[in-house]
Amino acid sequence: MSLFSDNIRVLRVRQKISQEKLAESLQITRGRYVKYEDGTSEAPYEILKKIARYYHMSIDLLLSVDIRKIDIQHLLKLENNRLVLPIMVDHQGENYIEVVTQKVKAGYLNGYADPEYIESLQQISLPFLGPGKHRGFPVEGDSMPPHEDGSIIVGRYVERLGDVQDGKTYILITKTEGMVYKRLNKNKKNALVLESDNNFYPNYEVRLSDIIEIWEYRCNIGRTDKKQELNEIQDLKELILDVKREVNEIRKNKQ
Repeated sequence: MSLFSDNIRVLRVRQKISQEKLAESLQITRGRYVKYEDGTSEAPYEILKKIARYYHMSIDLLLSVDIRKIDIQHLLKLENNRLVLPIMVDHQGENYIEVVTQKVKAGYLNGYADPEYIESLQQISLPFLGPGKHRGFPVEGDSMPPHEDGSIIVGRYVERLGDVQDGKTYILITKTEGMVYKRLNKNKKNALVLESDNNFYPNYEVRLSDIIEIWEYRCNIGRTDKKQELNEIQDLKELILDVKREVNEIRKNKQ
C-alpha cells in the first residue's frame, strides 16, 4: 500500500465517513474508490484534486507526508485554493517564525509542505510583526541592496496572487528558479516580472504556474553594521541638478 492510500483511509476514518458516501462526493463508484484506498490503483490527477479539496488539504501532503504523524490543528488552512501550510506554534498558540538558513535552503523545495521538515527549522519570535504567517529566508548575492549576502529576509505568507502589489518586494519559491528575493510587477497576464534593485541584473519573468509560494517582505535581519554608502546616490543627484541648470541656461539664452 502507498502513503497516499494510507492517508485517505486515515482521513476518512477520522471523519467517520463511509466509502460509499465519499465515493458519491467524488462522483465515482465505490468500487473505483476502494482501489485507491487499498492501493491497487493510482488515482488520476482530477481525482487527486477532488480528494484534496474534499479534505481541505494539499496534494503534496496527501502524497508525501504520513498524516498519522502530524497534528492537523497545526496546519494553516488557506482560503480559496484550499492549500495547507505547515506552521509551528508556541504554548500560547502564537506562531513561531521558522528560519530557512543557508545550510538547509536546498531542501526547502522538497520540504515546504512537510511538517516534519518545517519543525526541524530554527525558530524565532518577533511579536512586532503582527498577524499573519511569517518565515525567514536567506539572501544571496548583491541584486537587492541594501540587503547583503547572508542576511535573512522575514516575509509574510501571501495567500492570494491578487494581494501582490506592484513595486513591492517578495520572496518567491518557484519550481524553476528556486528561492529568490525580488521586486514584483504584475504587468504580464500569466507571469510575474521580477526586478532587481541593482540595475546590473536584468528583469526576467516567472510563469504563474511555476510559483509555489510568495512571501511579502516584512523585515530584514542583517549581520553587519557597515555604514551604507551614499556617494553614488549623491553623485547622481548632483548630475541631475547640473543638467537642470544647463537646460535652464539654454532656455534663458533662447528668450
